[in-house]
Amino acid sequence: MSDLSAGKSDRNDTALVLGVLSAVESDAKVTQRGLSSELGIALGLANAVLKRCVRKGLIKIANAPLNRYAYYLTTSGFTEKSRLTAEYLRLSFDLFRDARGQYGDLFRDLRARGRARVALIGASELAEAALLSAREAGVEIAGIADAARAGERFLGYAIAAELDAFAGPIEAIALCDMRDPPAAQEAALAAADRLGLSPDAVVAPRLLRLSRRPAA
Repeated sequence: MSDLSAGKSDRNDTALVLGVLSAVESDAKVTQRGLSSELGIALGLANAVLKRCVRKGLIKIANAPLNRYAYYLTTSGFTEKSRLTAEYLRLSFDLFRDARGQYGDLFRDLRARGRARVALIGASELAEAALLSAREAGVEIAGIADAARAGERFLGYAIAAELDAFAGPIEAIALCDMRDPPAAQEAALAAADRLGLSPDAVVAPRLLRLSRRPAA
């Protein structure tokens, strides 16, 4: 098998497991037929991937009314979903193109809502795509926060450890973290609360596969 074919196979397998974990996180009452429809795969394959996740301890099955089952992500399931998200992004050949398009949509929506000064969380390839899309959408980037790379420079921006370090108002926060998107989302929601921003001021591209959750 060629490297390209192997990469495509790995990406497809990662996408299948990630898709099942994301679907279960979003809806515990999802059925195998629902998984099949949502992921665009055969019912037998959906069943096989689901069983694999159960065997690995990523998903727990509980009895539900009307002789149905409810599926829940275990702690290991949440951890694996985060790891697979980063892995899928690494394997995706179309990442940069898709990211630019998705950030462009997000920034145009923010600008339409009067939020034209945006801070980024995560100095990654996604941040590079976000910077280009922001320029095209007429959105100003207030700065980039990434505790793991604080003090470095990224495409002309000094990376700060926290959003609170930026001068001037921050009207929205865009997630660009590829290492641990769920943790970045929690940090962004907490920062938004400190800055007096509503949870809908925190945005992320669809490719990060984050569920929308209100601030704690």
